[in-house]
Amino acid sequence: MEDLAGPRLYGCYKCQNHVCCHDDVVSKDFQASRGRAFLFSHAMNVVVGPTEDRYLITGLHTVADVHCCDCKEVLGWKYVKAYEELQKYKEGKFVLEKFKIVKVNW
Repeated sequence: MEDLAGPRLYGCYKCQNHVCCHDDVVSKDFQASRGRAFLFSHAMNVVVGPTEDRYLITGLHTVADVHCCDCKEVLGWKYVKAYEELQKYKEGKFVLEKFKIVKVNW
């Protein structure tokens, strides 16, 4: 039945632009500055901004803000580089803040 309805997606809370698939959720246990966040293996219809080093809860990382390609709202960030070995699994993945995304096609 799920195949008939299509994939469960998340969209930008402002414009509902599809930005990621539920199947790409790696973890729902991330924390952003303003609340819960999800870690995704992939994102779509987003623009990745310039990289910068940031000290996050788990240490120093090189990250880039992720913007909706339609309305330009900042939705979260992409991990570009992790400096600690235990954090390397995050590299190339996306963190989207829970309050910045909405369920689409559920």
